[in-house]
Amino acid sequence: MTHQPQKPSPRPVPPGELRASHDDREAVVDQLRDAAAEGRIDFDELDARLEQALTARTHAELAVLTADLPRPDLPGSQAPLVLKGGISGASRGPGRWEVPGRVIAHGGVGGVKVDFTRVACRLTEVAVEAYGDTSGVVIVIPDGWAADTSGMDPGVGGLRDETTPDRLPGTPLVRLTGSGGMGGVVIRHPNHRERRKLHSNPTQN
Repeated sequence: MTHQPQKPSPRPVPPGELRASHDDREAVVDQLRDAAAEGRIDFDELDARLEQALTARTHAELAVLTADLPRPDLPGSQAPLVLKGGISGASRGPGRWEVPGRVIAHGGVGGVKVDFTRVACRLTEVAVEAYGDTSGVVIVIPDGWAADTSGMDPGVGGLRDETTPDRLPGTPLVRLTGSGGMGGVVIRHPNHRERRKLHSNPTQN
């Protein structure tokens, strides 16, 4: 009986050696331009790094270019957005707005609504702390985004998660924590009225 020689198993590729995509390069280019605008690097260094970013072949080559810069996808690298319902309520959206890594919403007496449907977000995760208080918090996320509500305390008002798990590649995961309080917390995709507005005026700011 003859034994067939075993073929060597393929060597796992370290993450840094994975090939970079056009989107990976563009994300680094955007981060470098933002860093120059903030005064973190001068314009001569920006030009040199941009040239390297546009010709980079692997993730490791891209990582070197931003290793000394704040990570834009880490909660805490940008000031959190804090919304407080107060007496008359508060909202953010549905126009275009810059999404930080962390959003804190207190429903208060007037309630809070956070609408992500028109934002362009490069983050891999968005941490949302929602406290329903008296009048509750409503969070609206686009189709294709997904939510993780396992860290949420429903409180007396409860938690209603009406989102679907069908997350599209390249979209953020909303990680929801906090407490429903008396007013409760709702996270959902756009309703019929909101969808009509999105379709009738898709470029609204």
